Amino acid sequence: MEKRVMLLCSAETFMVNAMRKNLEDERYQVEPVIATVNHLSKMVNRPQIVLVYMDKDVDKIREALVYLKDLVTESDDVNLVYFVGNPDDLVDVGKVFPDQLASGSFLRPLNVKELVEKLNNVVESRDLEKQKKNILVVDDDSTMLRTLKLWLSDKYKVYMANSGVNAISLLAKNKVDLILLDYEMPVANGPQVLEMLRSEPSTKDTPVMFLTARNDKESVLSVMDLKPEKYLLKTMPPEVLMQNIDDFFESQKGKNL
Repeated sequence: MEKRVMLLCSAETFMVNAMRKNLEDERYQVEPVIATVNHLSKMVNRPQIVLVYMDKDVDKIREALVYLKDLVTESDDVNLVYFVGNPDDLVDVGKVFPDQLASGSFLRPLNVKELVEKLNNVVESRDLEKQKKNILVVDDDSTMLRTLKLWLSDKYKVYMANSGVNAISLLAKNKVDLILLDYEMPVANGPQVLEMLRSEPSTKDTPVMFLTARNDKESVLSVMDLKPEKYLLKTMPPEVLMQNIDDFFESQKGKNL
């Protein structure tokens, strides 16, 4: 994640400039922006991190906050918004910019060291998150979906789809590194879904493992022509499933060297 910060303020005051200097000392690129819709709308390539410094009545920057809220909810330009202000300011902000959209807040007088440490941790965690492989789990059993997400989420970024149709729709917008596919599903079963994936240029090379309760020889042989990476059973212990997935990604590293 880029170490770029938009510093949204009503004016470039002494405190704003002090914040800017401390962040720049930590190798952040800081872009001060006056808190108006006009200034926000003219920005291109906006930083993903926004610091809003509250040194004026919330009503005086209300329109800018509403515009910022729309940016967070409707685009990927901005996704981390932090507020700096006194307790009353922060309460008033919550009436315009919902708390669930805010990433956090800092009280004035500001502890700049605490602010920098927080941002460094966020940037580091986002970078680690980006390095995770993406796995799509396709299963019509909601309990199985939740269980697999619980098992996998520490090491992998997990997408879930409860049908083949939903899986294909999700794959149109997201690239994944591996698909765990159930065999028995209504409307389109696992083999049919894999056939559809193989017929699409964007997904024809996406690795797929069957993860199913069907362990009869006929079912296994019926999908071999579709060349799944593996045929795994849901009855296997979690650690064995994880080992199979880890081994697969380790083998992929070797192929890419």
